[in-house]
Amino acid sequence: MMDNWQSNDVGDDWEFERENKWFAERPVIPSSAPVASGPEEPKIQPSDSALASNHAIVYALQIAPNILRTRYDAFGELGVLGWCDEFRELIDAIIETGFEGALFTSTREVALTTCTQLLRLDIDIKMQIIVIYLSAQVARLRRFLDGDLQYEDYPDLSFPKPGA
Repeated sequence: MMDNWQSNDVGDDWEFERENKWFAERPVIPSSAPVASGPEEPKIQPSDSALASNHAIVYALQIAPNILRTRYDAFGELGVLGWCDEFRELIDAIIETGFEGALFTSTREVALTTCTQLLRLDIDIKMQIIVIYLSAQVARLRRFLDGDLQYEDYPDLSFPKPGA
């Protein structure tokens, strides 16, 4: 049947008779280059437009609680409703910057801090639809920035009970 039991399927002979010593010589490991002691340059240099957009977003986020308070003092609950629409536009800009890959982690941290500050503001909003809209905008931004974490600091809605 198989006359040559030492041949493989291709036709080459297996040479088991040789005294091959595989891996007898250790490979030469190149020495690592000396590490520079000075500060390293960042590997990714953001573009000027990314720097400008992040700076503008951070500025808008830092003044957002003050603007909301000013709008509430000037126009009441309708001022809050109008501000929520402007905040929605800011969230859209943050999401667009994030999808472009140009949102800095520092900008993300400022945005999450701003969300907490907005919900802690001492403003008395009686119209529940405005509270829901404001909370929904904050939740939308938080879901984009940190979708894994569940937040429990949203205002408690006291809906009127039927028949009361």
